[in-house]
Amino acid sequence: MNRSILPTLAAAAGLAAALSAQGIVNVSSDITTSTTWTANNVYNITQQVYVAPGASLTIQAGTVVASTGGSLCVSRGAQIFVQGTERNPVIMTSAADRATWTGGNPKTGTWRAACNEWGNLTLCGRAYISENLNPNTNAPSPNAANFATMEGLVAAFPGDSRLYYGGGDDNDDSGDIRYLSIRYGGAVIGLNNELNGLSLGGVGRNTDIDFVEIMNNVDDGIEIWGGTVNLKHFSIWNIGDDAFDVDQGWRGRAQFGLIVGGYSVPAAQGSGWGDNAFEMDGAEQSDYQPVTTSTVYNVTVIGAPTTPVTGGVGGTDHAMAFRDNARVQFRNCIFMDTGERLVSFDNVDGDGGAGYGFNGTLTWAQTWTTPYTATSTVNAPANPAAFYNVQTSGRLIEVTDSVMFNNLHSSFATEANNRGVFAAANNNVLATSSPITLIQRAAPVVVSGSNTVANVNRLDPRPQNDALTSVAFAPNDGWFEAAKYRGGFAPNNNWLVGWSAADAFGFLANDGWCDLGKTGRGSYGAPVLSGSGNLQVGVPTTWSLSNAKENTFAFLFFGFTRLDQSLAPFGYPGVTIVPNFNTLGYVTQLTSPTGTATASLTLPPGFSGLPFYEQYVLLDTGSPNGLSASNAIYRIAQ
Repeated sequence: MNRSILPTLAAAAGLAAALSAQGIVNVSSDITTSTTWTANNVYNITQQVYVAPGASLTIQAGTVVASTGGSLCVSRGAQIFVQGTERNPVIMTSAADRATWTGGNPKTGTWRAACNEWGNLTLCGRAYISENLNPNTNAPSPNAANFATMEGLVAAFPGDSRLYYGGGDDNDDSGDIRYLSIRYGGAVIGLNNELNGLSLGGVGRNTDIDFVEIMNNVDDGIEIWGGTVNLKHFSIWNIGDDAFDVDQGWRGRAQFGLIVGGYSVPAAQGSGWGDNAFEMDGAEQSDYQPVTTSTVYNVTVIGAPTTPVTGGVGGTDHAMAFRDNARVQFRNCIFMDTGERLVSFDNVDGDGGAGYGFNGTLTWAQTWTTPYTATSTVNAPANPAAFYNVQTSGRLIEVTDSVMFNNLHSSFATEANNRGVFAAANNNVLATSSPITLIQRAAPVVVSGSNTVANVNRLDPRPQNDALTSVAFAPNDGWFEAAKYRGGFAPNNNWLVGWSAADAFGFLANDGWCDLGKTGRGSYGAPVLSGSGNLQVGVPTTWSLSNAKENTFAFLFFGFTRLDQSLAPFGYPGVTIVPNFNTLGYVTQLTSPTGTATASLTLPPGFSGLPFYEQYVLLDTGSPNGLSASNAIYRIAQ
């Protein structure tokens, strides 16, 4: 077996040499003509850089942006096209993070208690927003002239419009983002405020965002100001403030998310360890329109247990905090290990908003009982149906068909009970067993004063128990997917595998057993194992493997077991593995680097005449030292 490892090590060494030979391209000026960044270079943004109106930035799959302190903003009228794939994501991170990679390989690296090492990615669009503070002349009803200045950016000169967002085009298109990992950000680039991992201001619905990750950011993970942008497959880990923060009339949709609370650096809560999982503001002034009116399906929220906490063990302060008339529906979600409140009635955001019920708007209690079809007549648009079309059923605020587990603070359910969240009709479950497959935590770390936080360092977020099946589910409407389970992951699909920092840092647990060719999903869709010839003694049988995880070892086991015994551990009652199962015959075959392989097996004479059950097992593992560190295990039975 050792000889079979050597070619892989040689291939890995060749890949490392190629990666380490990548050129460094310093980016220090605005992008004013359409530009493409390619995977053969590493791009170092050295200061605040804008993609100027009329220009586009295309970032090819596998490209690394490793900044020494800069930040990137896509201005109104500009576009960005992040073309990452499941095997070759685009990574935006710090030079310090890249320094931990083995030979420049982004699928290696070491998690560090760090953030604030570079800026962020900001998109400024031309959709409607509700902003009353900047420049104090914006209209309270929807107006294409309403605009705002992006948080964290500062004008280089009076009237610097590069950092403005907002307008009157809800169909605005700021580009496409797919398979993007953003790590260790939030640095203030000579600015006034901390930066979020991904900032979206007035971004329109024709902007596509799918598979995006924020790992270790000093401020919020994703923050959205107004607009109609939709997000699918988002992962937010170890954020210093709020994980998912919306304001100024966001009217988009979100589905398939993971929020993992924790700390990025030991610091005060809000600047180093997490605050709210979801923080939702309706409008900058609560009677302005449009007001945040959105629907969120299939998100797994995992808080960060902290000590000390008054009233019991807690974590991320609030799972859902509502302010300034925000109207958001949460459906088919998981909320576990969170802190003081499942539902928090914050009412105002502290910067001028007047809260629910101001100027004739709905009160907090009324918003929970009012059908989604209701729109406010205060500062209303002439055509409300054109502004509010995301919610299609239910009430303006609701939490339905979700699982709550291990939320131990004494006040966790107080406001939720006041709002009837656990009424039988809502189909919510207070679970007594974990709704996810596996979670492990590192030892608690003192983050500020006497507060400690225990970060997640091993996770399989796929559902189990009460999360496996939901009563209702999202409509298959062309954007939402009809996912008939609770939480952000299907039972056989950990969509973080292969591209995320969570995977590269070793946070993702073994994918477990699944049957090839059936409902199971491999690292990149279902792996395929096919054979030719007959399983006969002395006759070679050729096997071909495709679509496996690349840069790993594939072990093909062929075990043969009598039909009259029991194989219950593998899900086949009536058949059992004989004691020498693993020695009856196997071959090893390298899958690196492409995820395809062929192997040949010839059965020895000892198998002649046995009434055997045929069990072909593929073990795809990233460990050259044995089978203990497998990334994905698949089983075929016939």
